[in-house]
Amino acid sequence: MEKASKMQEEKHLTGTLVLSVFTAVLGFFQYGYSLGVINAPQRVIEAHYSRVLGIAPIDRSAMNFTDTNGNMIFPDLEELDVGKSTLTLYWSLSVSIFAIGGMISSFAVGWIGDKLGRVKAMLAVNVLSIIGNLLMGLAKFGPSHILIIAGRAITGLYCGLSSGLVPMYVGEISPTALRGALGTLHQLAIVTGILISQILGLDFLLGSDDMWPLLLGLSGAAALLQFFLLLLCPESPRYLYIKLGKVEEAKKCLKRLRGDCDSTKEIAEMEKEKQEAASEKKVSIRKLFSSSSYRQPVIVALMVQISQQFSGINAIFYYSTNIFVRAGVDQPVYATIGVGVVNTVFTVIAVFLVEKTGRRSLFIAGLIGMLASAVAMTVGLVLLSTFAWMSYVSMVTVFLFVIFFEVGPGPIPWFIVAELFSQGPRPAAIAIAGFCNWTCNFIIGMCFQYIADLCGPYVFMTFAVLLFGFVLFTHFKVPETKGKSFEEISAEFRRKGRSATKGPKAATELEGLRGSQEA
Repeated sequence: MEKASKMQEEKHLTGTLVLSVFTAVLGFFQYGYSLGVINAPQRVIEAHYSRVLGIAPIDRSAMNFTDTNGNMIFPDLEELDVGKSTLTLYWSLSVSIFAIGGMISSFAVGWIGDKLGRVKAMLAVNVLSIIGNLLMGLAKFGPSHILIIAGRAITGLYCGLSSGLVPMYVGEISPTALRGALGTLHQLAIVTGILISQILGLDFLLGSDDMWPLLLGLSGAAALLQFFLLLLCPESPRYLYIKLGKVEEAKKCLKRLRGDCDSTKEIAEMEKEKQEAASEKKVSIRKLFSSSSYRQPVIVALMVQISQQFSGINAIFYYSTNIFVRAGVDQPVYATIGVGVVNTVFTVIAVFLVEKTGRRSLFIAGLIGMLASAVAMTVGLVLLSTFAWMSYVSMVTVFLFVIFFEVGPGPIPWFIVAELFSQGPRPAAIAIAGFCNWTCNFIIGMCFQYIADLCGPYVFMTFAVLLFGFVLFTHFKVPETKGKSFEEISAEFRRKGRSATKGPKAATELEGLRGSQEA
């Protein structure tokens, strides 16, 4: 039986499907590249900002210097502090404007996805990426701080739209048996983008004073590649069938995606979904929050995004270089790249795990592993001054934390939202989930430094407490979506809602009934 199922999955995996998924997730590659690329050349870019803005580079060790007559000159400390504040402001804007762009544009995902269609929408938004990367690539030929901030903002707008459109498209074209594995490729594309940006950002490659504009603008090449490949990709059959009512066109696109496989079951499922969608009004963001039938899936959709961003993964990347330095690593930058490699390898492993173990169990296992790693990390950092070997404990827990993140909480939030909702509410749900993810990303970016300064080595206990809460929520509220149609997942929420209102006894009877059905 398992062998037959495996053969069926292989049949579903056609060349057109592979091309379409690869092309779509290039949007997430650009997202990952944009996240990682700004860190490596920070000192080089800040030095360039100083020259453009007429701010002298600040070197506190050389405060006293002499004039041509040998007289000692003491620089104006107040003026230096103003210069430092100005530089910090422009640099902070250069980094954070990317997330602000994503927050703003994420609300337009549902509208543009329904208005243009999934493929045409991805084609259209690629123009933003090309413009944004072009501005950053030309930063040396104008006011660099303005061009970089504008370029990062426009790229953020692109990534906000892309991070909603891509999971929508991939979720709709993927066979049920492969939906989880193909959905995991979103995270793989992100970590690959981050890793490549870290490697290219090394001083002897593109992280130099001459090459940094090329480094910042290089993901424009991926945007151009995606633009031309999208011309070869079929539109989502679900969008054509359910949204536009173009039955024959939908069947043609489905045949391109599935090859010779019998698609009768998928067509019947789309027809059923279409009839249900026709019986209800268009689902707006307001209705998602006000309607009791959507309340549970919306809460789950938002919580998985919050758990991804507030898990502490950004803190790990922040502390990793410092931990490697204390462990005696000569070149901590290469150790940090090593973390990026581990990041990528275990995301690949997650592609195979997600369909074998299921989303819910993998998500819980990842959160528990991260919780244990956060506690061990705290112990290692607190006792570092007492026991030198604790630095190695801390170093190992960095890798373990990243591994557990990538097998569950990293990839699953990107595609599970598309699985939780049917065609009608899906665009609005993806829009609010994307906004939540980008907002949490922005909050972490803005607040983490203050929290780290306040808590010191105990900062990871904050994340440990949050992770414990996320484990409990996932255990009690998140349904398993592996191998289930959209209708079956909706029915699962309806059953949970009814069991909650009927009390514990009804819930027990329902579980017994469900168990007998599965048996």
